[in-house]
Amino acid sequence: MSSTSSTSSTLGVRLHETGASAAVVATHADAVDVCLLDPTPASSGAPGWVERRVPLTRRPGGLWTGELPGVRAGQRYGLRVDGPWEPAAGLRHDPSKLLLDPYALAVEGELRWGPELFAHEVDGPQWLPRDPAASQRRSGLDSAGHVPVGVVVEAPVADPASRPRTPWSSTVVYEAHLRGLTMLHPDVPPELRGTWAGLAHPAVVEHLSGLGVTAVELLPVQAIGNEVSLARRDQKNYWGYSTLSWFAPEPRYASAAARAAGPAAVLAEVRDAIAALHAAGLEVLLDVVYNHSCEGHAHDGPTLSLRGIDAAGYYRLDGGRDVDSTGCGNSLDFGRPQCVRLAMDSLRHWVTAFGVDGFRFDLAPTLGRGLDGAYRPDAPLLLAMGADPVLSDVKLISEPWDLGPNGWRTGDFPQPFAEWNDRFRDGAREFWLAVPGRASRGEPTGSGLGELALRLTGSADLFGGGPNDRGPLASMSFITAHDGFTLADACAFDYKHNHANGEDNRDGTDSNRSWNHGMEGWPGEGGTAAGPLDVIDDAHPVDPDELMISAMRRRSMRNLLATLVLSAGVPMITAGDEIGRTQGGNNNPYCLDDETSWIDWHLAPWQEDLLASTRELLGLRAAHPVLHAEQPPRSARADAVAGAPQLTWWDVEGGPMDPEDWQDPQNRTVQVYLGADQTGGDDVLLVLAGDLDDESLVLPPQPGVRGYRLLWDSAVERYPAGALGELDVVGTKVPVSALSVRLYRPYASSHDDDGDGDGEPAGQSTAPSEPTTAVR
Repeated sequence: MSSTSSTSSTLGVRLHETGASAAVVATHADAVDVCLLDPTPASSGAPGWVERRVPLTRRPGGLWTGELPGVRAGQRYGLRVDGPWEPAAGLRHDPSKLLLDPYALAVEGELRWGPELFAHEVDGPQWLPRDPAASQRRSGLDSAGHVPVGVVVEAPVADPASRPRTPWSSTVVYEAHLRGLTMLHPDVPPELRGTWAGLAHPAVVEHLSGLGVTAVELLPVQAIGNEVSLARRDQKNYWGYSTLSWFAPEPRYASAAARAAGPAAVLAEVRDAIAALHAAGLEVLLDVVYNHSCEGHAHDGPTLSLRGIDAAGYYRLDGGRDVDSTGCGNSLDFGRPQCVRLAMDSLRHWVTAFGVDGFRFDLAPTLGRGLDGAYRPDAPLLLAMGADPVLSDVKLISEPWDLGPNGWRTGDFPQPFAEWNDRFRDGAREFWLAVPGRASRGEPTGSGLGELALRLTGSADLFGGGPNDRGPLASMSFITAHDGFTLADACAFDYKHNHANGEDNRDGTDSNRSWNHGMEGWPGEGGTAAGPLDVIDDAHPVDPDELMISAMRRRSMRNLLATLVLSAGVPMITAGDEIGRTQGGNNNPYCLDDETSWIDWHLAPWQEDLLASTRELLGLRAAHPVLHAEQPPRSARADAVAGAPQLTWWDVEGGPMDPEDWQDPQNRTVQVYLGADQTGGDDVLLVLAGDLDDESLVLPPQPGVRGYRLLWDSAVERYPAGALGELDVVGTKVPVSALSVRLYRPYASSHDDDGDGDGEPAGQSTAPSEPTTAVR
């Protein structure tokens, strides 16, 4: 075959009526070949590839194009790129490397680690440079047979009409690992566990729908390449934050039947699984990693794709060495148009081919760093995503920090991005775990209510005011995430226990803001993070102190879940937290593809209770618009704003909060009244009691309110469906349990339509009262 004068503007290898066109950006290359790979004849007795090379023609701007007549779907292929070998300038071309097309729609095969993967000279079982200068010498070893290859396929087409398009105000996100979610699920057939088909199984969909979440956010599912550091320890990157291909799905996450049927069937399984979730009203968001690739540092990592194609054109370099703002060895340079285009083309592909509803961008400030390395909210890629007709129609979420200069950027992303709000996580865990933990040990607490109040009401200090006023829905609030303790572990461990990761417990954060409630780890042999043995008898004695610790841990979990779900913003729940999943105190199991990371769906009674509480909380959130408003709460004394809850703060004695009350570390209880005049629905009263001892509080004299009915109390292990408390009259002193959350529905004095003497729930439907109050 020979190339023609194709000038295709579509990058990659794409099919047409008579074959396929090829286009590759390699701005510093001297030659680019497409290598068509066919299996060796069976008579040869050795598996492998027969390689046919088709040279491409250079066009302006470093674009190489050509035609591949007769190529059909299923053709395996790779690239070979020749050019300067000048490591000091960041140029590491080596035609002996069979490279993966970064635009390949499907991949096949695995990395077979050995010296063949490295463009520089390495030696020994750890593939280290032979001497200090070895990383500057080209190895010349052919990598064919040791690397994944691209597969020519037709892209599937998703039905855009099937997307749920859930408004941000109604969104509740469930962060999950595709494999870990179902590997131990008893109702998912064994052959489907850990796959896209397993995710779409009715048992999983029913759990998600019944829980009350509206979107599943999946850890990376784009094709994954293991890092050299893990390969040296014979471990794998389980989480997947190590991208090999930004267009192709990770083949391991398809069922065995789909893999046997071929790459096209793998792609179809992805599309069909997402469609199945759409049919249940669930959106699918993908955690995507464009900030770096799996190739690691140039002086230490393999040459698999971008490094061999155009390292100086895709990576941010300084004197030929990678500039690492990600902690993963390299950083893509989004000050360069080919990087911006790679990300944009890939993101659009996942929307149009598979029906993805949005993306969470790992270490997102790297995507906004220009040629000078500084972050800018008006960086080309960030603005392009917001303006693109495809991408502006899906949810865009940033992880607003990286490891580069001035890398913490929470609140600094442009419209239409939402952001992971780490300040919410820290504030909530400080209030409910870290401060009580210090207080229980007699240590200074050093924290008042002010920080928690900001987080409860939408983090206006981060997302409000100025031209970038995005309101509370820009805050994706969370208590836990894939990295860090699980909810149960945050209530059972003071310290990380990461020895299984193989890094001598050095990895993972030491700033956990956790509290073990008086005992590190689990209570009783055979017990769990929050529950004692299922059987307690003479043969299985349980210490009474352990029972108390277990009960307090369970309450702390409910406190944290309630704070998350009942706050302004968009809540994100980590998969398994609703059932008290533990990782044994490991806060960074990124390399553990085993029971440490997988969700165990065999539930003890206390876990069933926690699941019921989570469902109840999410149901209350959905039923009360004032808890998920688009606008931030405003003081009841300020002018009303359409869509904004009207906010009044009350102290433990039922009086107004004074300015000094917010910073008093001894003041640990507050009442939050949210008026629904401008949001619709009923008013609510939220009580946060953060003292270590039981106390009493006076229900506040909110104008127009006769009394309050308790809807939910974190001190209760489990509520029967639809249970309601007695009506407590305004001014009543009510007992409140230590470290607890309560949600009340206020009742007005003007109506009693049902004849029970309660009056009507306070809110939009009640008669007008004073214009400066939180109710009408």
